[in-house]
Amino acid sequence: MKFFAVLLLSLLPVWAQAVEVGERVAPWTLLDQFDQAYTLDDQAQILLVARGMDAAKLVDAALQGQPKGYLEARHGVFVADIQRMPRLVAKLFAVPAMQSYNYRVMLDRDARIAPRYPAPVDKVLWLQLDNGKLTARHEYGSAAELREALEQVKP
Repeated sequence: MKFFAVLLLSLLPVWAQAVEVGERVAPWTLLDQFDQAYTLDDQAQILLVARGMDAAKLVDAALQGQPKGYLEARHGVFVADIQRMPRLVAKLFAVPAMQSYNYRVMLDRDARIAPRYPAPVDKVLWLQLDNGKLTARHEYGSAAELREALEQVKP
């Protein structure tokens, strides 16, 4: 019985961090693929979160062919959880490859931010924000669906 009580208490911080619709999203700062800092603020209206490589590939496919600044013009921010990726692979291959993207990728190297936004590793989580408050959440399992949703957003 003590084991379950300790387990429950140890999971409370994880549950407490998850943001729900109607709550304010806590600001955070991450480095992008160019080691430039970005701090989430009230200007962001879309927060895309990829918890796994498959989800990150969906974002890349959805943004293929779009001009530089397409996501930013829609007040969108993309966070990629890369904490499961071996550091050497990230440093030598993955991050340099990301530097050719037409959009910024905020890299959550230590899983400090992405766990606040639970989502399946194979889907992209879309958090709709209004002045820092979460107003809606969606999950996209295909690049076509994500692209269509992004096209609906007026720059």
